[in-house]
Amino acid sequence: MGVIPVQSCGENKIVISLGGSVFLENGLDVEKIKDYGKAIDSIAEKYKVFVVVGGGKIARDYINAARLLGGDETTCDKIGIEVTRINALILALCIKKAPKIVPKSFEEAYKLSNYHRVIVMGGTFPGHTTDATAALLAEYIGAKLLLNATAVDGIYTKDPKEHSDARKIDRISPKELLEIVIQSGAKAGSSGVLDVLSVKIIERSKIKTIVFLGTPENIKKAAEGKKIGTVIEV
Repeated sequence: MGVIPVQSCGENKIVISLGGSVFLENGLDVEKIKDYGKAIDSIAEKYKVFVVVGGGKIARDYINAARLLGGDETTCDKIGIEVTRINALILALCIKKAPKIVPKSFEEAYKLSNYHRVIVMGGTFPGHTTDATAALLAEYIGAKLLLNATAVDGIYTKDPKEHSDARKIDRISPKELLEIVIQSGAKAGSSGVLDVLSVKIIERSKIKTIVFLGTPENIKKAAEGKKIGTVIEV
């Protein structure tokens, strides 16, 4: 008999997509990593928490090197995935309620969740960003809330780094968001806010998603339902 998805359980579940560029903004800052651990442990008092950690600059550096050495995109993806798993293990070390094991599949994450309040993982499949992985995981376990902790304070009409007239959006539907992200590339290591696959998963499973500046304190605020970032909801 196959694995029964966690969505069969009644407990409230949250999935957090923690961008590597946020988590490791200044390199391996141990005190900052501890702050993320404390915030996630706090959320786990009320929710079962699944965290998907991104690769950040470290992953992009490895991926760029792999391309220069002739690596194809699938190989680049695999390299990036391995980096996300290292980042995940580093984070798991400072979360009291998480096992010091990084699952490589949703099935493994499910099994571990039977015994732990927090599960921390990295990427899973080549071709999927960690945001897409987080959205798929939320769909698989039946989570109704996905927190996208990223390097910007929400979703904008245009890239605010390149366009001075970019406007921050407070609420948006997945369909409207697709129009904004459809022009984004899908190369390994890209660092845009969500990607097409993520948005389509959010839409089909009606997963409420919040995109926000991913500080430890903001993660707690988003989990508590306080107004923050951009809310994506059908």
